[in-house]
Amino acid sequence: MAEKKTKLSGPERAAILMMAVGEDVATAIMKHMGPKEVQRIGEAMASTSNVSREQVEDVVATFAETFGNQTAIGVGSEEYLRKILVNSLGEDKASGLIDRILLGRSSKGLEALKWMEPRSIAEVVRLEHPQIIAIVLSYLDADQAAEVLSLLPENMRADILMRIASLDGIQPSALQELDDILDKQFSGATGNLKSSSVGGTKTAANILNFMDTAIEGAILDRVKEVDSELGQKIQDLMFVFDNLAEVDDRSIQALLREVSSDTLIIALKGADAAVTEKVLKNMSKRAAEMLRDDLEARGPVRLSEVEAAQKEILAIARRMAEAGDISLGGGGDEFV
Repeated sequence: MAEKKTKLSGPERAAILMMAVGEDVATAIMKHMGPKEVQRIGEAMASTSNVSREQVEDVVATFAETFGNQTAIGVGSEEYLRKILVNSLGEDKASGLIDRILLGRSSKGLEALKWMEPRSIAEVVRLEHPQIIAIVLSYLDADQAAEVLSLLPENMRADILMRIASLDGIQPSALQELDDILDKQFSGATGNLKSSSVGGTKTAANILNFMDTAIEGAILDRVKEVDSELGQKIQDLMFVFDNLAEVDDRSIQALLREVSSDTLIIALKGADAAVTEKVLKNMSKRAAEMLRDDLEARGPVRLSEVEAAQKEILAIARRMAEAGDISLGGGGDEFV
C-alpha cells in the first residue's frame, strides 16, 4: 500500500488510527458507525500492510493535535466533533457519523436494512406496495438500492424507479410509521428519524448508475415510454463514462493509478474521443504512447466487454469520490 500511495485516503488514515488506539477503543468507536463506514474501514484495515512508523506517527499526531487544540468549552460541541472526525475519517464519512451520534439514530427499522444483504432486503420488501418499496430504496445507499432493485421482478423495476424519481420527500410521521412497521421484523433499540428528504430524480439517477448496463438501459427505456420528460431528467443526472472528460486533471490522474491497463484499454475502445484525450493528457508521454499503441493493436472487442470495463472504472471512481480522494463534480454539483 505504501509504495502505491504516498497520500493516505480517509479510510486508510482511519484504519491506522483504529489499529493504533487498540481493540477496546476501536470497538467502541465503530459501534457508532454505519455499515458502509464499517465496511470501508474494515477493508482498509485488512489490506493495510508495511505501514511506516512515520505514517502512524503522522496519523496519531494529527489526531492528537486537533484534540489538544480544543478547550474544555469546545468539548461536546458539534464543531469540535466535526473537526475530530473529519480529520480521521474524511468529510463524507464524518458527516454521516456526526448525524448518527448527535441525533441518537440506531439500527432499527429502515436503518437496520442498511446492514442486510441486498437479497434479504428484496425478500423483505418484495410483496409490499411499489410506493413503499420506492421509499425504502430511496433511504438506502445508491449501490445497495441498485442491487435490491435488480433482484426485484423485472416488471416492477421501472415503476419503482419512477416512484423514486417522483418522491418529493414524505411527512416525518409517515416515515416514522414505516420505520416502526419494519422495526417489528427486527430487534433493536428505539430511535427517531429526523428527515423526510428521500427520493427525487437525483436519487433515481444514482441508483441507475450502479446497475448493470443492460438492466439500466431497459429500465430507463421503459421510464421514457411512460414519461419521456422524467426519463430525460433522470438520464441528464446520471454520471456516465463519457462524463469523465469533464473531471479535473488531478482526479483523473488519481483514478488512473487505481485502474489496470487492460481494463482501461477495453473501456477506451468504445469511449468518446474526448475521454480518450483526457486520459492521454494525464499520462506521461511514454505511457500515453504505449496506450495509443495498445489501443491500435487491440482487435475488435465485444460491446458487453467494453460496457463492463467502463462500469468497473466508474465503480472505482465513485468509491474514490465517496472517500474524498477525487471529485466527479466537474463544473457542477459534486456527484455522490
